[in-house]
Amino acid sequence: MATLQSQRNRRKTASFGTTNVAIIGAGRGGTALMEIFADDPLVRIVGVAEVDQQAPGVSLAKQLGIPVTRDYRQLLAMERVDLIIDVSGNAEVWQLLQDFHRMGVTIIGGASAKFMWELIEARIRATAEIERTLNKYQSLYRLYVKETGAVVTDERTRIACEIHDGFIQSLAGVNFKLDLCLQLMRKNPKAGLATIKESKAQLKLAIQEARQVIFNLRPLHYDKMELIPALTNYLKSYEIESHIAAKFTVTGDEQILFPRTKIFLFRIIQEALSNVHKHAKANRVSIRLEIGLEMLRVTITDNGVGFDMETVLRDPEKWDHFGIKGILERARLVGGEGRVESKKGRGTKVVVEVPLFDKDKREDASHGEN
Repeated sequence: MATLQSQRNRRKTASFGTTNVAIIGAGRGGTALMEIFADDPLVRIVGVAEVDQQAPGVSLAKQLGIPVTRDYRQLLAMERVDLIIDVSGNAEVWQLLQDFHRMGVTIIGGASAKFMWELIEARIRATAEIERTLNKYQSLYRLYVKETGAVVTDERTRIACEIHDGFIQSLAGVNFKLDLCLQLMRKNPKAGLATIKESKAQLKLAIQEARQVIFNLRPLHYDKMELIPALTNYLKSYEIESHIAAKFTVTGDEQILFPRTKIFLFRIIQEALSNVHKHAKANRVSIRLEIGLEMLRVTITDNGVGFDMETVLRDPEKWDHFGIKGILERARLVGGEGRVESKKGRGTKVVVEVPLFDKDKREDASHGEN
């Protein structure tokens, strides 16, 4: 423990204008005073007095290099002290301090000291809450940047594969048939006409595939931002592509949702259904969207093979592989929470809940996601 004498020696190097403070009591009050004064360049705590060496402020004082004594009278005997604050709550100590008089020394105790440290403690709590909130939003912002970048990359890769494997292949087939038509028209006009009809049908299919690619780029039309029609159209193409029957039910009015929430919700459902297609080996999936006045809930349930949640939770690679992380992170980005329930042989359920508030009290910071 540092001694009061060593503190007196350090006092000689104190800068001009610094207030030297002695604190009696190292409980909640003394701790609050030390926490706030420790960062104040105009305040120097010259000593702390506390009988109970297990008090929370004792260890804090030692960490800050503040001398600690059991006898508060040692603080009164110090050569240089400007302010003595009694937060011990001891009536005898406060009575003695009231009878203590020395030129240039101010004493605060009783109700005034209690009000002071309670005010300081409230400030410390408010500052800590602000820091926690700031850290939370900084974390969400970093997550948003990361997620947005990942989404753009994933979407580009997926759409490139769609164009290559679908649209481009269809056009290549049409081109081949048209070359064949040129040859047949001279030798076998009837066969050439039939090939033209086949080419036309194949070209119609390619046009449909091109429209689907465009839809996937902008699933929600930015002029109306309608979620339900976008999901309905997406599920039609999903059933054709995956051969999985999709049942879609909706309750509530989507008009109360912000565009940003609609976009993220669409991506969450898209991600969940992609996981069903890739991993579940299911033939049925249900999507239930419930839009209440205070809560938005989407539930996606499949009849697939399921998986062992405990095993997946212990393995970060599997967590990413099954696409769970992306779903939960997207839910967090709109202020909601997600959970996944699954057992081997019993399918999988994904539930995402997002609290809703009065639109007049919220700011729609973003109108789209790439």
